[in-house]
This record gives sequence, C-alpha cells and structure tokens, in this order.
Amino acid sequence: MALPPILENKLRLPVVAAPMFIISHPALVIAQCKAGIVGAFPALNARPESQLDEWLAEITEALAAHDTARPDRPAAPFAVNQIVHGSNRRLEHDLGLCVKYRVPIVISSLGAVPEVNHAVHSYGGTVLHDVINDRHARSAIRKGADGLIAVAAGAGGHAGTLSPFALVQEIRQWFDGPLLLSGAIAHGGAILAARAMGADLAYIGSPFIATGEARASEAYKQMIVDSNAADIVYSNYFTGIHGNYLKGSIRAMGMDPDALPEADRTKMDFENAASGPKAWKEIWGAGQGIGAVKSVVPVQALVDRLDDEYRAAKKHLCG
Repeated sequence: MALPPILENKLRLPVVAAPMFIISHPALVIAQCKAGIVGAFPALNARPESQLDEWLAEITEALAAHDTARPDRPAAPFAVNQIVHGSNRRLEHDLGLCVKYRVPIVISSLGAVPEVNHAVHSYGGTVLHDVINDRHARSAIRKGADGLIAVAAGAGGHAGTLSPFALVQEIRQWFDGPLLLSGAIAHGGAILAARAMGADLAYIGSPFIATGEARASEAYKQMIVDSNAADIVYSNYFTGIHGNYLKGSIRAMGMDPDALPEADRTKMDFENAASGPKAWKEIWGAGQGIGAVKSVVPVQALVDRLDDEYRAAKKHLCG
C-alpha cells in the first residue's frame, strides 16, 4: 500500500475530511488543512458557478501564506469533489477551474469518467473515486482513477450498505493503491481500526458539521451533538439515492422518518431542488458515528481530539 506523493508524509493524521454538500466552504477547508488533514469541498457548493474561481483563489492563497509563515508545519493539501452525473451541468466548467488552479486532489462521485481523470492527470493531480461496492471500485480503477474511497454502511450522506470489513477486504484482494474508508468514523480509535483493516486513510465527514467553521445552522450542529446512531435513517426519498439523515430534521418537516416512501433515482438533481423539503438544507445528513461528538468545537480542537485518541489507541495496542 502506497500513498501518492501529494499525501505521503504530508498529514498530521491519516485523515481526509469528506466534502459535504452546503456545509463545506473555504473557511472549513482552510482550517482542516492548517490542522494537518486534507480539507475538501464539493465544487457545487460554490454558487453561482463563478464563485468557484474565487473560492479556489482564496484557498490556495491562504494555504500558501500559511506555509510561508510556518515552513516547519506546512498545511495539508486540499481536495475538490466533482459530481460526475448527468444532472451536474457544471462539470466541464468546474473541472476547468480545477485544472487552472492545479487542485492537488479531485474526488469524483456518482460516475467514473476517463475524461475527468485525464484532465486532473494533465497537471499531475490525483483522483480519488468513491465507491460503495467492489464492482464500482474495479470500474473506477479501470477508467483511470488513482485511488478509491470505500463508502461503507453508516457513512453520512449518500452511503452504501456493506460492512467496512467486507468492502475493504474485497477491494484489497486485487487493489494495492490508495484506499480510504468512510463510514461512522468519529473517534481516533476508529481511524486506527480503518488502517488495521487495510485502508490507508480514514474519510471523516459528520463530526466536522459540529465545528465553528462549518457552514451549518446552529440547530443542525446541536442536533449532531444531541444525536446518536439510533437517530439516523437510511432513505432514498430525498434525492433518489440512498443516504443517511438525521431523524430529528425529518420530523421537523412534518414527516415520519420511519415511514418514508421510496423515490425514483431519476429524481436526483444537484442544482435544482425538487418540491418539498430540501435534502441537505432542511433534511440534514449525518453518519452513524455521531455519538462520539459531544460538543461544537473549532476544527483544530476536533483534530486535536482525534489525534489524542489515535495515539492512545496505538499505545493500547502496542502495550
């Protein structure tokens, strides 16, 4: 198992912060990178599309200034998530800006397309593709992705149903490249467990919702703090793709989270919300690991906690 040069010895913790729709923006990404983990955001969070140019300029300039001031502790690289799906009419535009700014890491989702990989490789960037099963993983690598993000059961947002043990095991039988694991990772001990299973890095999203830098309402952040795994429901009703959501936010919209109907996959549209409660904005996503989140804290404090727990877990295992 080998990490690409952009990640080798560049991280304080073996962690990539998952790009979260609406939630992730420059302030969060910059704080994550300065704290020593990969910060990431979905390109579609920048609206209108012209704002993406401004965001990429802001992030690259802030991280460059940090590195100049702190050469002893440079920032981690950042990533941009591209939704590779027919509903994303901005893909060509947004990918062009990633090329312009030479975005170090591009995370592709909901479709593996060789053209996206070629564009990122043209300037030496790295492509990580998220998958929910072994078949999708094989397809992504065959089409030119550099690494994989195994999105297992319990992950926030759009998630799979396979146990992380099964998913990592199957992928590692044939793939020895960069592998990240997502799914209910909210504690430093879980980061170590992911590595012990065969993943190179942990992919963490939901705990960062409850941080000061996240672009989430205070009510959303508090619901993360107050909830646990039993407060998560898995449904495709809101976007056409199955995902994990906070039951409390569903009840707040007047619906029964335990009696949601099935939706058609063709309902998915990442730019124009359908009628009714809006996924991510009013129906809040979260993963099953949120029971480890006890308070709203700055990003630096969260990363410090994860680091302390990670080191304690390693010490415990090593005696």
